[in-house]
Amino acid sequence: MTHSSNNTAIDDSDRRSPDYPLPDWRQYLRFSQDHKVIGVQYMVTTFLFFLIGGLLAMLIRGELITPELNLVDRPLYNALFTLHGTVMIFLWIIPFNAGLANYLVPLMLGAKDMAFPLLNAIAFWIIPPAGILLMSSFFLPNGPAQTGWWSYPPISLQFPAGQPINGQLFWIVSLILLGISSIMGAVNFLTTIVWFRAPGMTFFRMPILVWSVLSAQLLQLINLPSLTGALILLMFDLSFGTNIFKPREGGDPILYQHLFWFYSHPAVYIMALPAFGIFAEVLPAFARNPLFGYRSLAIASLGIALVSIFVWAHHMFASATPDWMRIMFVVTSMLVAVPTGVKAFGWTATIWRGKLHLDTPMLFAMGGAAMFLFGGITGVMLASNSFDLHVNNTYFVVGHFHYIVFNTITMAIFAAIYFWFPKITGRMYTEGWGKLHFWLTFVGANLTFFPMHPLGLQGMVRRVASYPPEYQDWNVIASLGGFLLGVSILPFIANMIGSVLDGPRATNNPWEATGLEWTTTSPPPRENFAEIPQVIFPPYNYGNPRAYGEEPLTQTGEEVSNDENDE
Repeated sequence: MTHSSNNTAIDDSDRRSPDYPLPDWRQYLRFSQDHKVIGVQYMVTTFLFFLIGGLLAMLIRGELITPELNLVDRPLYNALFTLHGTVMIFLWIIPFNAGLANYLVPLMLGAKDMAFPLLNAIAFWIIPPAGILLMSSFFLPNGPAQTGWWSYPPISLQFPAGQPINGQLFWIVSLILLGISSIMGAVNFLTTIVWFRAPGMTFFRMPILVWSVLSAQLLQLINLPSLTGALILLMFDLSFGTNIFKPREGGDPILYQHLFWFYSHPAVYIMALPAFGIFAEVLPAFARNPLFGYRSLAIASLGIALVSIFVWAHHMFASATPDWMRIMFVVTSMLVAVPTGVKAFGWTATIWRGKLHLDTPMLFAMGGAAMFLFGGITGVMLASNSFDLHVNNTYFVVGHFHYIVFNTITMAIFAAIYFWFPKITGRMYTEGWGKLHFWLTFVGANLTFFPMHPLGLQGMVRRVASYPPEYQDWNVIASLGGFLLGVSILPFIANMIGSVLDGPRATNNPWEATGLEWTTTSPPPRENFAEIPQVIFPPYNYGNPRAYGEEPLTQTGEEVSNDENDE
């Protein structure tokens, strides 16, 4: 049975493999204002940085497979974990999510493009030079920054005098540029979602992925200026002789921590919210069930964003934080579990008694959602002041964080790539290679990051290149898992390249999914739709034959309801 959409009627000829020409790869090397081209540019560029960040991680795990320091020296090790974290957060997850949203949000809303196409293109083209600047710091005499992806002063201000050009300065300038790019993107996304929806596309007819992007970009716009300002002040201290964060000169390094974490804890939700939106798109499509609790999940997206603004100081429980502040942030940090739990319950109820089709996107979505539950539970544990102080600065924190950023968010990203690959490329991928990629990734991720929890409980501190021998067994397992993760990416790369070059042509809607993006050709034309669609049904109407175009459906203006209370 073939389905077309929950919103428009499409005749049978539109469901066949389209004759629409496949995209010319040369357009992705140009300065384009087409949101689809920009989206692909984002995703391919950030994936290259993901490979670099993964290589840095494998070097780290190679060093940690033995207790002794025997692969790299300590300054290089410090540089490796600093750039690994920076690349994976600021050059992989956040900009990849921006690229995916760039491609999908106008299609999902029935719009022709983003609100500000030129601004959209500029925001992307800031990223490659910022990334190159960051990685080029390896060639400086003193190497890259060695202070972690948070760069706390005063340690981040300790480059030798007389060296105005140093790795820490490169790190600061790179992140300022990336922050400017993200702020541009946030303005564009919010304007597009609020003002460029198709007729009948009320807020409560928007897909959950759009709600997730809306919530994440609100956080970018509200919180990111705090980090950008902190980095500018840090650069003044480092290069221009100011004393804002220097404790010996009367500065306040704790102020930097507040400014940094005011953005960098919400940044976790800026990364996670699009992942939650991806789960909400993929799980119903392959369970053949409507999304359970659509309206609750939409509101929960905004709830997560709102509460996450007020939780930053739980990263500072060991930083002379007053008792009254600790209590307040314990409460807010635990409170964020409520809307997050609503999300997890909705995903579970959606697949309950569904007709599950375990294709590659579904495997990645289910695997990522399951591992999020574990990461979320350890997050609630860390929200407790007493437990947090016990495991502060240990590998327990590293394990929890990676269960979120890799085992949940990166798994969701892979689910999205496989799910929308036919729409973006006009080709189908090879399912067998996709499932091999999933199982290697799922096993490797758990082998890598689960051992960090018992290591942290036993007292192994993070950011060390050598450690007592009693920690070696768990570290060997984690390192072998890390190497397996490195291998797991090979079938993915082969699958993507081979499928783009010679995969079978995709139909307009190979997954029989709902959503406006599946009503246009694969790949879509320049302005996305032959004519602006009119939205009649709420999303995820699996089981409603009229929503799939199986019954006649006219698109007259009289039939377009703008009722905000559609269920």
